[in-house]
Amino acid sequence: MSPIRSAILLALFGSTYAGAACAQQAVTAPGSADDTRSATTLEGVSVVGNWLGEADQNIVVNHPGARTVIRREDMREAGAVNLRDALRKVPGVQVQESNGTGGSDVSLNVGVRGLTSRLSPRSTLLLDGVPIAVAPYGQPQVSMAPVALGNLQAIDVVRGGGSVRYGPQNVGGIINFVTRDIPQTFGGDAGVQLQGGEYGGIRTQSNLFLGGTTASGLGVALLYNGSHGPGYREKQDNESIDDVMLKAKYAFSPTDEISGSLHYYDGQAGMPGGLTQADYDADPFQSRRPFDDFHGRRQDAVLRYSHKDERRSFEVQTYYTESFRGSHIETITQNASTGLYTHQLNAYPRNYHTFAIEPRYSQLFDWGQWTHEISVGYRYLTEWMNERTLRNTKFVSPLNYTPFDSGIYQAPYVLSGNNTGSNEANAVYVDDAINVGNWTITPGLRYERINSWWQAHPSATVIVKGPTFRREHYSQPLPSLNVIYHLTDALKLYANAETSFGALQYFQISQKDSSSQFAQGLQPEKARTYEIGTRYDKGAWGGEITLFRINFDHELQYVGKLPDVPDSVDGWTSLGATTHKGIETGGHVDLGAYDERLQGLSLWGTATYTHAIYKYGSFAGRDLPFYSRRTANLGVRYSRAAWTFNLDAFSQSRQHSPGSPSFDPAHPTVYQTEGTPNGDLGNIPGWTTWNLRGEYAFGPTLSNLRLGVGVKNIFDRRYFTRSTDNNDGLYVGQPRTYYVQASIEF
Repeated sequence: MSPIRSAILLALFGSTYAGAACAQQAVTAPGSADDTRSATTLEGVSVVGNWLGEADQNIVVNHPGARTVIRREDMREAGAVNLRDALRKVPGVQVQESNGTGGSDVSLNVGVRGLTSRLSPRSTLLLDGVPIAVAPYGQPQVSMAPVALGNLQAIDVVRGGGSVRYGPQNVGGIINFVTRDIPQTFGGDAGVQLQGGEYGGIRTQSNLFLGGTTASGLGVALLYNGSHGPGYREKQDNESIDDVMLKAKYAFSPTDEISGSLHYYDGQAGMPGGLTQADYDADPFQSRRPFDDFHGRRQDAVLRYSHKDERRSFEVQTYYTESFRGSHIETITQNASTGLYTHQLNAYPRNYHTFAIEPRYSQLFDWGQWTHEISVGYRYLTEWMNERTLRNTKFVSPLNYTPFDSGIYQAPYVLSGNNTGSNEANAVYVDDAINVGNWTITPGLRYERINSWWQAHPSATVIVKGPTFRREHYSQPLPSLNVIYHLTDALKLYANAETSFGALQYFQISQKDSSSQFAQGLQPEKARTYEIGTRYDKGAWGGEITLFRINFDHELQYVGKLPDVPDSVDGWTSLGATTHKGIETGGHVDLGAYDERLQGLSLWGTATYTHAIYKYGSFAGRDLPFYSRRTANLGVRYSRAAWTFNLDAFSQSRQHSPGSPSFDPAHPTVYQTEGTPNGDLGNIPGWTTWNLRGEYAFGPTLSNLRLGVGVKNIFDRRYFTRSTDNNDGLYVGQPRTYYVQASIEF
């Protein structure tokens, strides 16, 4: 029996013993504090329904798994300007620096518990409960994350205990970006943050919020957030992100509400690309890719009806999304015989459409001393894509880079790839939250059925080798079991077992082997996740500890073109089985609650240990790429009168970029630890950065004006990451950066 499973059984046994002890104490001392919950649990139970929606603190505390919510105040005090800054505080979540084709703030590279972070493919990412991926089944990578930090009131990170209700690709949990609520009274606020340093220029982030609710129950809000200006590297000079949302709701009875939103996001940025080791040593902030860039645009509409009373909850939401993402990426290959380099600029315009409808219903039943909240839900989702590739003329040069003043790419583009595809997915779930005494036990089952197809469209300029059409069907039952034991209102014990499933993506379905036939070795991913943990929150201090284990039956990894093989293509390879396990911890304490002289002083911190390894192939037993075994946060907050000061640190240990494993025993590949001249492979040293911030609040007499100043990476710690995709090489991390903040309310 594995250590994790033994720990789960031991914890459940201990919980049962503790429950018996509490019950015995209640008999001998009726009316004691420990007896209160057992006497009042059934009377106080009301239907929860959609537990993800509002990230309510009471629901979060009673969630049967690891869960962390980052509030708007936390983001502001961290000086966060993008999702990467905000998510680093969450235990178990590792956010990779911008790199490769995800080399700007338009994208998001987040990995949970050692899972791949490149473009966040392993987590279900939502905006107010709606998937943000351009195609949740066929293209879950988030090369465009249509979420602006300034429009959010919370980020809800569910690392366990939610796979039945949400999918696909939820082995890395669910991350829900919650936009700001429509206020009851009319008003608004505006804010701006300017940041820059020794390298690059000044980047500006601004936000505006207006809204309110009439006496008749009609509420409207307008949200805007923009980010404009250069970054700290050469060629990061044209970032421009605008995100605007119009929200409305109408409560036409005490239990019924209709709501909706219209959302528009537009983001573009230069991608400075990776550097060779020699170029990095010469100047880590330079760029050798003057033409690489990214542009994304998304429009979506959401309509939702909800009914909720003490006994039942019903909600139905429907949404339509229309997304475009395009990029220019230069390819440079060397001719081994001549030593010369062939340059070509490629464009990748891609369009996606998604439509879905999701009804869910919850009903509360009393059966003796037991209560059951039975929930059923269904989602129908259809998505369509058109992915094209265009190429410019080639030119040959003795240089392994293109000078910034080069005007060689002036010819019209030629269409070289034209693919379409679609997914039709049906998912249904049922779960039953059983409350008995101090226990809440929730068995559940999700069933996914997916029909996928992909087609290439040959033409005079589009050459397709092998078959041009492929259709696949997948279906999978996904059971789960969540258990939480309420020792007290403040102390909880929880354990869960979940199953996740991810269908093959368009890129994977179209993958071909050396004979130009569809690759047969790629299969849908399936994983099982186990958690056991405890959570305590007494207000003045609290914390949580979670043990986790993920068993991947079959994991896929993106691989780039093979070195020195001109005809190789980007694609996917099977890693076989992988295992991820570890422990996550977090805590906070308000020192002022224990000593008046320390009023306003509080501490917080997180620490995570993760061990994620290959199970088969030439890398068996070695670490998976691009994750750190150890990460930690430490923060100090001091508030006195109108002043607030924050000091915090983030640290991560060494990572690996070892290359791709071989599953042929006769031809093993080397697990690369030494840095390669190209900069793409080799170990990545760990690093620690410190940040400092101060703020003064002027109060109501000056429209609640707040002014803040801060420094990120105080000691200018130089660190880097690597990339193995089209923009491979070394990427320097953020240097010392200064920022100022200002906000008012009206």
